[in-house]
Amino acid sequence: MASGLIGYEEASPEVRAVYDDIMAIRRVDKINNFWKALAMHPPTLKRTWESLKEVMAPGALDPLVKEMIYLAVSTTNGCGYCIASHSVAARKAGMTDEMLGELLAVVGMANETNRLATGLQVPIDEAFRVDRDR
Repeated sequence: MASGLIGYEEASPEVRAVYDDIMAIRRVDKINNFWKALAMHPPTLKRTWESLKEVMAPGALDPLVKEMIYLAVSTTNGCGYCIASHSVAARKAGMTDEMLGELLAVVGMANETNRLATGLQVPIDEAFRVDRDR
């Protein structure tokens, strides 16, 4: 599938518009392979970029926290590309080696205890149930 990467030069005007927005927002002069792969289906490229921009925009969570969450989920899902990409982004946002070590320890522990609770079919304590009326 990697041979299907669509570079800027061969991109349609619709795809170039998304590429231009990516480069402007991220202040870069190159499009990553992830976006080049998605460009094979322009509606998916556009939808994914628009969603990512919205989710990763400034909000209640600071950019470092968002990147570290993205890195944690990517690690759990085993997405090498996303691990690499969001490790760089998290480092740019201020993640240290110590923070990465703690993050990976939490990811590993959460995966272990999640699987134990799932395998043992542990019933949820009443104190942990979400009150829908709050």
